[in-house]
Amino acid sequence: MNNTGPFLTSRLLSSVPGLVHGFFTRRGGVSSAPYESLNVSWTNGDAPGSVLENLSRIGGMLGFDRLVSGRQVHGDRLNFIDEPALPELESRPPLLIAPPGDALATDLAGIGLLIKLADCQSVFLADPVAHVAANVHCGWRGSVQNISGKVVRTLAEKYGCVPERMLAAVGPSLGPCCAEFRNFRDELPPGFLPYQVRPTYFDFWAITRDQLRSAGLKAENIDIIGRCTKCGTSEFFSYRGEGVTGRMAAVLGWR
Repeated sequence: MNNTGPFLTSRLLSSVPGLVHGFFTRRGGVSSAPYESLNVSWTNGDAPGSVLENLSRIGGMLGFDRLVSGRQVHGDRLNFIDEPALPELESRPPLLIAPPGDALATDLAGIGLLIKLADCQSVFLADPVAHVAANVHCGWRGSVQNISGKVVRTLAEKYGCVPERMLAAVGPSLGPCCAEFRNFRDELPPGFLPYQVRPTYFDFWAITRDQLRSAGLKAENIDIIGRCTKCGTSEFFSYRGEGVTGRMAAVLGWR
């Protein structure tokens, strides 16, 4: 992991020529408390002008003129952003907004795929040979649906990616120290029980790692940043830790 000002990067993904990425913290923006300061959500009560400025700063820091986001619904749909898809996207500068879904993928240069987070995982995926990158929003409901594994398989089946050469990075998110599920018998499948680290607490980083491995990724090609958002509210937004709060950006794309 590298810490580059207001965002973190993966050493694994940083080795891919032309791939740009950043797991942004809550720092470096203009929003006031409780959204202080780099909030990227328009729907949590923050001032629209502040959100606009924050998004513009994020695009500028990574060198993207166009950022593509979507309405995240805790499902398992993947939107592939290619040339035919671009005219269909809703324009809300500096964002282009995809249909409802929780994963974005592209093979186009100059587009930053943006996921919004406050405890959920952002899972970055890249196939350096096929020149395809994907950004996956994965909360616990996404883990239950195995969205990360499904995206890998979709990229392989429809877009020619090879899982064995794909790279992945899992960003700051709710760690096993804080991922408590008191109603886990109703919310989580029995297959998640081996990931219970102590009564009612689960390791969702390990769940994602194993779902990616089951989809064909090599263990050495998976980088888990390992920073808990609830433990680090001075640096990260955390819905569980703060309630009313902002949303961080995680952005991935090709130069």
